[in-house]
Parts: sequence; C-alpha cells; structure tokens
Amino acid sequence: MEQLLHYTWKHKIFPLCELRTTDGRLLEVLNPGIHNTDAGPDFTGAKIKLDGIEWVGNVELHLKTSDWFRHHHDTDAAYDNIILHVASEIDCPLRYPNGQEIPQLQLEVPAYVKENYAELSHNDSRPPCRNVIGDLSTFLIHNWMTSLTLERFEERARQIMQRREALDKNWEDTLFVTLARNFGFGINGDAFEQWAQSIPMSAVGKHRDNLFQIEAIFFGQAGLLEADYEDEYYQKLQKEYRYLRQKFTLTPIEVSAWKFLRLRPQNFPHIRIAQLAMLYYEQRLNLSRLLNAQNLNEVSALLLTHVSDYWRTHYTFASQATKPIEKTLSPSSIQLIIINSVAPMLFAYGKYKSDQTLCDRAFTLWEQLKPENNAIIRDWASAGIACENAADSQALIQLHRNYCQRRDCLRCKFGYEYIRRTPGFLREQEEGIS
Repeated sequence: MEQLLHYTWKHKIFPLCELRTTDGRLLEVLNPGIHNTDAGPDFTGAKIKLDGIEWVGNVELHLKTSDWFRHHHDTDAAYDNIILHVASEIDCPLRYPNGQEIPQLQLEVPAYVKENYAELSHNDSRPPCRNVIGDLSTFLIHNWMTSLTLERFEERARQIMQRREALDKNWEDTLFVTLARNFGFGINGDAFEQWAQSIPMSAVGKHRDNLFQIEAIFFGQAGLLEADYEDEYYQKLQKEYRYLRQKFTLTPIEVSAWKFLRLRPQNFPHIRIAQLAMLYYEQRLNLSRLLNAQNLNEVSALLLTHVSDYWRTHYTFASQATKPIEKTLSPSSIQLIIINSVAPMLFAYGKYKSDQTLCDRAFTLWEQLKPENNAIIRDWASAGIACENAADSQALIQLHRNYCQRRDCLRCKFGYEYIRRTPGFLREQEEGIS
C-alpha cells in the first residue's frame, strides 16, 4: 500500500486541517517534489516550510517509520540530507548522522482513496475507469493522449535502438529487420524478425541485381526450402540456396517458427517474403529514400511492392492458383507498416541524430493516417474516447498495454481522476444518473 501513500503525497491529498510534524512544527507543503523511480529518496526537489522557514530537498516515505531501518537507510549516505520523512505510522524517531532529529509527518491515505483504488483495481470493465470518462475535460484528455503518443514513440525508439545494437549498429540492416517484423502483421512478427536477423545483408548485397538469388537466400533462410517438391522453380531455388548457403555459411531458421492457422493466403509467409525480396531487389525502400520522403504520399510510394511472376500464381510452393493474381500490399497493410515501422524508424533516427525535423515528420505521419480499428480502440470508443487519427489510436494502445493491463492506474491521468473522487462526488454522480 506504500504506492498509495506515494500517490497521496504526490497529489497533495492532505487532511483539511493544518499539518504538523511529530515534534509540533507547522508544516506547509509548497511542492511535493519529483517522484524518483531510481535508487535514492522517493521524492527529489521537494519544497516545504517548517514554522515559516523554507526547506528544499528530498523526502522519503514509508508505511512505518521503522521501515527506514529495515531498508538500511540509516547506513546509506543518500538519505543523510532528507528534509522530511512521511509515514502512515510513526513508531520510532529518526536522526541525522549528527544526532539531530529528522522531521516526520504522519500521513494517512484517505479511506475514499483506498476504496476507489480497490474498486478500480478489481473492475473488470474495459476500460476500468470508463464511468469517469464522460466527466473529463477535453483539455485533460488531449493532454494525456499527447503524452501517451510521445511515450509510444519513445518505447518504439528504444526497441529499434536495441535492435540496432544487435545488428552491429547498422542502420540499413535495422530498417530491414524492423520492416520485416511488421510484414508478419502480429501473428508472424517474431518469426519475421528472427528470419531477417538470420540474413547476412552484406552477403545478399553482393547479389542485389539478381532477384532469383535474393529469393533463394530469403526463402532458404526462412527454412522453406528444406522439403521435397516436384515444383521446378522450387527445385531451382533449393539448388541455388544450397550453393549460397555453403558460400556464405548460412544457417536457416526452423520452419516451425511460421504460423499459417487462420491466415488468409495473401498473408502467408511465402507471399510476404516474396514482396520483401522484390522491395529489396528494386531498392525502393532504404534509409536514404525514407529520410528524403517529405510526406505521406511519398512514404506510401516506397512501399508499393509486388511479387515475381512465379508468386503471381502461387501462395506456397505446394499450391498453384488457377489464374495469375498481382499480390501487392493493400492500402490498409501499407498504413499499418507506416504506423509500426516507418514512423518509428524516422523518430528513432531523428533522436539519434538530434534532428527534431525527423521526429516531427514521424508525428505528422501518424496524424495523417486513419486510426486503427481493433478491440482496444473500440473499447475506448464505447467509453467515450474516439480516435481521429493513428496518433490517437497508438496513444490508446499504449494506455491499454502499459497502464490498464498492468493495473498501473496510479500513473494514469484517467486513473487519477477516478481515485481522487470524494464520497460527495460519488453521491452527486449517482443522483445525476438516477
């Protein structure tokens, strides 16, 4: 329950009476400080007045004062200069190294805060805070959604930078792997990333002018050339891959990594790999072209890929269609790839280069795209928050995954509005509904 005590202090949910320390000094909290999530005191840069004298420094909180010793703060120099200790139960005195007593405040978490938090934590509604959404101001919703959008970009950028580290800090390879992952469209995302990371792009680059050899490496590394088929093209690819595999010491991934259940044929890994092979062969999308694309139309044009003649009549090596079909990426697929690959890559590279223009361009792409339509977005829409664009839908996905699913309501601005409701507010709401 210490989290709730932190919450009560952070948002200054204090009793409606003057505050006094345990030694009787009048306390005024000017600024509770910044919540510290790393090692050290819980709040830094706090500002208080003790009997009219202003103090600036760190504040530590515990459920019981004795937790100070249980956590060994008495032997940690980081806690030698705190200006106030806050606890729900004061069960012993605390002293600075010089023997002077540390000021303490006994602060209880209000009962209604505990009740509201318990209600929110155990609410099975989606989202749990839906019954306060209608009372939130447009400004608050917009402000929180903007913060969540930035948080979403920052999270995606961290993932991309981790991927870059694993790829010897090569940005072109990072772009390819990031793009490939999203060609899996969720179901095969992990398999596509594993596959893309298994391909030595420097080796493939030596054969970039030969689509057949690119397909041989791509399908071979996917583990899709290990079976025996009578298909003539398959056998040619298999023979070529065996040669290239020995030449470049290649190791394919396990074919069992791929999922086919409930996939439409257009989304089979074979088709997506064939599209990526053509995209790579035509050099349509690389980092330079991405950075030079100035608007949504130019970015979308970079993803206008198709497949080789063989794949116009096949969905796998074992099946053949009755008539040729030009298997291109649909507009909705291009939109998803821009949302999940292209815009985050622009943002990550912009952060890496300290180029705010690229970061702003990434934001603009999300703002120009239609919002996603999935169960998460529909749940929020039913609660009263509709999406105007992909930036909004990405914000709500971030909110759902990083707050709602984790029941981390104490860090959520919507959760804050729910928890801070007083008993009087609740009665007013009930009377208004009835």
